[in-house]
Amino acid sequence: MIKAKNIVKAYGSLKVLRGVNINIEPGEIVSLVGASGAGKTTFLQIAGTLDKADSGTLVVNGIEVSGLRGKHLAKFRNEHIGFVFQFHHLLPEFTALENVCIPAFIGNLSKSDAQDKAMELLDFLGLKDRVEHKPNELSGGEQQRVAVARALINQPAVVFADEPSGNLDSVNSKELHELFFTLRDKFQQTFLIATHNEELANMSDRKLIIRDGIIAD
Repeated sequence: MIKAKNIVKAYGSLKVLRGVNINIEPGEIVSLVGASGAGKTTFLQIAGTLDKADSGTLVVNGIEVSGLRGKHLAKFRNEHIGFVFQFHHLLPEFTALENVCIPAFIGNLSKSDAQDKAMELLDFLGLKDRVEHKPNELSGGEQQRVAVARALINQPAVVFADEPSGNLDSVNSKELHELFFTLRDKFQQTFLIATHNEELANMSDRKLIIRDGIIAD
């Protein structure tokens, strides 16, 4: 599902990634842990095609992504990748339903089909009665579940989550962590999660430690 080989990334003289190698199978939930500044978010952004590596190869869902540019890269990202961030990044002027539909609209799905898929996801995530609410009318946990639904709307090959529970209290964090495993069991969804949360990391199928820009043994 994800095969990264010798990923190197520097910002000026600062070498952040020094040759990261990762192989993640379909349906795996893998946590990436390490101290702040170790390179977790940088690798996640590269693997999620939001940034480019200086060197190395990256294959996501069988496609070598380093050669993709412009609209082809945007299309690949929309069709194959979902994102969940620490801060939900919901658009405040839109309802929960509308926020979830946005990636499907970008992918040229019809309005009715997008809304049907969004409603199914929101119902599955326990938000059936909140679909017409705007983000400021939802709790933090509800907002993050809307963000999860948005990440899943296009049935991505992999979901990248960057500190997904970092802005939640302990109860909502636990619910979100359990949700990831429910989604894996129901949809065979693959997750790569960068986290400082040891509970989530220890629940994962594998925990990878990134230290000084490489994956530690």
